[in-house]
Amino acid sequence: MPPPLDSKARRILLAISLLAVAGMAVSSLSLYHHYGTSTSSYCDFGASFNCDMVNRSIYSVVLGVPVALIGLLGYAALFMFSTLYRRRAQTPALLLLGSLAGLGFTLYLAYVENFILAVWCVLCLSSLGLIVATAVLSGWLMKDSRIRN
Repeated sequence: MPPPLDSKARRILLAISLLAVAGMAVSSLSLYHHYGTSTSSYCDFGASFNCDMVNRSIYSVVLGVPVALIGLLGYAALFMFSTLYRRRAQTPALLLLGSLAGLGFTLYLAYVENFILAVWCVLCLSSLGLIVATAVLSGWLMKDSRIRN
């Protein structure tokens, strides 16, 4: 039986789970608009910020799978590890690995937005902020778990 979680670990896991829920919401909204048939102005803030241009570009799909769906599944996995599997010894490492993988992918997408499309998506930037925070918290959780072991 694994040792009980200390209060700091519980708070970090709660924060990660809340960030994952927010990430699922952002990804769901992006996925909804990815499949939308009409142009929308939900995040059209001029020439520099337009989610429709990003969300419907050729870079919004990887091997036939929408990037927003990949994000939704990734955040769902982070949520599951931070809630259902939080007492397992390997959970801090899995959260760190998953959040770093998500961060790497999101940084690639930010590169595409900045240097290829030359337009930013507010939802994508929100997801970037969420995954950065998740990676930082996962790193702290991993560090704390190594100290306790």
